[in-house]
Amino acid sequence: MIETPRLDPIAARLRGFGPLGIFAIFLIYASQLLASPLGGVLVLAWAWRSRTPWREIGYAPPKNWIGSVAIGIAFGVAFKLLMKTLVMPLLGAPELNQAYHYVVGNTLALIELLFMVTILGGFAEETVFRGYLFERLGKLIGTGARSKTVTVLLTTGLFALPHYVEQGLAGVQQATVTGLVFGTIFAITGRIGLPMVAHAVFDVTALMIIYWNLESALAHLIFK
Repeated sequence: MIETPRLDPIAARLRGFGPLGIFAIFLIYASQLLASPLGGVLVLAWAWRSRTPWREIGYAPPKNWIGSVAIGIAFGVAFKLLMKTLVMPLLGAPELNQAYHYVVGNTLALIELLFMVTILGGFAEETVFRGYLFERLGKLIGTGARSKTVTVLLTTGLFALPHYVEQGLAGVQQATVTGLVFGTIFAITGRIGLPMVAHAVFDVTALMIIYWNLESALAHLIFK
């Protein structure tokens, strides 16, 4: 006699969009708004308990580990420099990020924030806003080209708006651009490794620019 696998009602409800599934979405998003890695940890717990394959939230190994990491590092640095010297000045953003200006020459603050942005930005934000929300919206609205476009736009909005509290309009503008870029990369590749590395390096580069007091010089590099 062939045994049929036992159903797991909790896993099914977590994958669905009933009360438990919606509560999981709300809890994970709300946890991420606390600016802690908790949201990312909860996504991993959700994937494990709901029996969702890791690849569905982007946790699939790259074809080339060294190449992917190298590209992520190079892209993260170049992307931040492009944002600081061209994109943000065009959007009329202030040359200084007042929320983190205290980091200028402050080695202790730099060390603390380097750890935070690597874990929060690289791991947690990408896991929540790209991996998890892409999976949820993909199940809800589909995974075709148009659906992925809508998913990129929706997740970008959910990612950008919370930045207003700490960094004001400029923070929302920057998060919108980065959200669109990282979301598009994830939509095309289906792998979270590259945007995760690029996001972490982007944030680390931003901190180093502030620490070395280069914000004004870079903001006026193209537009005097």
